[in-house]
Amino acid sequence: MNNKFDALKDDDSGDHDQDQGSPKDSEKEKTEDEDKEQNTSKKKMVVPGAGEHPLQYNYTFWYSRRTPGRPASTQSYEQNIKQIGSFASVEQFWRFYSHMIRPGDLTGHSDFHLFKEGIKPMWEDDANKMGGKWIIRLRKGLASRCWENLILAMLGEQFMVGEEICGAVVSVRFQEDIISIWNKTASDQATTARIRDTLRRVLNLPPNTIMEYKTHTDSIKYVCLFVLLFSLHLFSLFHTCINLHAHRQIECNVMFSCCFLKTFYKTMHISYM
Repeated sequence: MNNKFDALKDDDSGDHDQDQGSPKDSEKEKTEDEDKEQNTSKKKMVVPGAGEHPLQYNYTFWYSRRTPGRPASTQSYEQNIKQIGSFASVEQFWRFYSHMIRPGDLTGHSDFHLFKEGIKPMWEDDANKMGGKWIIRLRKGLASRCWENLILAMLGEQFMVGEEICGAVVSVRFQEDIISIWNKTASDQATTARIRDTLRRVLNLPPNTIMEYKTHTDSIKYVCLFVLLFSLHLFSLFHTCINLHAHRQIECNVMFSCCFLKTFYKTMHISYM
């Protein structure tokens, strides 16, 4: 507590010093102080309140939404994903969850992410880059129930794999929905098998349900390779169809290429959508 109040005192003294400088310097220093405060707040860990039931790990809700059929770069994806809030106890979780829209009521191309605090829902995050995810495709109408069962099982440590679980994602699409659970170590087959079996049990999945495991390194390699080939393909189309009579052919080729790209992304089940 003393450290906390000392930090507040330091901030106050900084504000007083700003008043003594020029207006431009004052604005600059104020902006820098605000940036520091934002960075500090991001690093602060949430804690359970008095009398609350603590979870084994802290978690953060995230939300993302973007235009379908438009592949996102890592930078644009990171800018598009929004942090909803973090929690450390059962009670804090329900305060968030009870006010959130259920996945089945979302429209468009939307995702909810629930990850351990400090882990971003991105392949490139240090906690994720050597891992992978189990993927299940759902028909419309099942996402809300499956998502709730999945995150409650994750918060309740039902997977019994130590620190392996990174988080979970529900992806709402036009014709189907996708849920996935991410873990740290893709090469640990015993752990991934236990996650698969627990996932099948907590979601009460039929025996014939298709479950796919995809490593993040493979996803990154395939996407980078495909984007490169696709870019070269488009360049070739425009380079060879430069006369006026070829405009209609260009439109047809581009439409075909875009449909092919969307099909590829759907097949890859990638989160950067």
